[in-house]
Amino acid sequence: MAKVEYADAIKTVSGALTKINKKSLHAADQKMVLATHRVAPSTSGACSRLYLRGLSAVSRSTEPTSDELAARTRFSIVSAQVAQRKKNLATMNQDREAFEAQKNTPGGKKTLVSYLWMVVGAAYDAEHQG
Repeated sequence: MAKVEYADAIKTVSGALTKINKKSLHAADQKMVLATHRVAPSTSGACSRLYLRGLSAVSRSTEPTSDELAARTRFSIVSAQVAQRKKNLATMNQDREAFEAQKNTPGGKKTLVSYLWMVVGAAYDAEHQG
C-alpha cells in the first residue's frame, strides 16, 4: 500500500490531481485521481483519501419534459440574440446608455452582458407568452 505524506504547511488538499481527456480515443481507459486531505481530529487518524474514478457514461433515464425543452430553446435563442446585439453598432450606444442609467439603481444589472440578457430575455418572454 502506498502512503502519501504532506508537508506540514499543507492544511488541505481537495480536487483532481489528474483528469480524463474526454476528447482522447482512449478516454475510457483513463482514470481521474481525486485527493482529499484535511487536518481534523479523527478516531482512525486517517485524514487523507485518494479516489480513482473512470469515465462514466451517464445516460438519462427519462425523456426531457416540455418545460425543459422550452427552457433550452429559450436559452439558445436569447444567447444568440445577445451575442448578435453586442456586435450591433447601430444599437451599441443606446444599449450602453440604458445600461449605465440602470446600473446603480436597486436591482440593476452590474454588467452589460447581464443587462442585455435581461432585456432580450424579457422581449423573448413577451413575444412567446401564452
